Amino acid sequence: MPTDAKRLALFASAVCVLAVAAAVVSFVNGLWLGALWLLLAGLSSNMAWYYVRRARAAAAPKS
Repeated sequence: MPTDAKRLALFASAVCVLAVAAAVVSFVNGLWLGALWLLLAGLSSNMAWYYVRRARAAAAPKS
C-alpha cells in the first residue's frame, strides 16, 4: 500500500498533466487563460517533486 507521500505525489503529477492539457486547449482556442493553467502546472509539478523526495527520505534506512 502506498504511503501518504507517494499518494500525494501521484495526485500532484496527475493534476500537473491535466493542467498542461487544459493550457494547450486554452491556447489552441485563443484564450490567454492558458497562462493560469501553466502556473498551476508549475505549482503541482513542484509539489510532486517535494512529495517524491519526502517519500524517498522516509523509505531510506536510518543510520
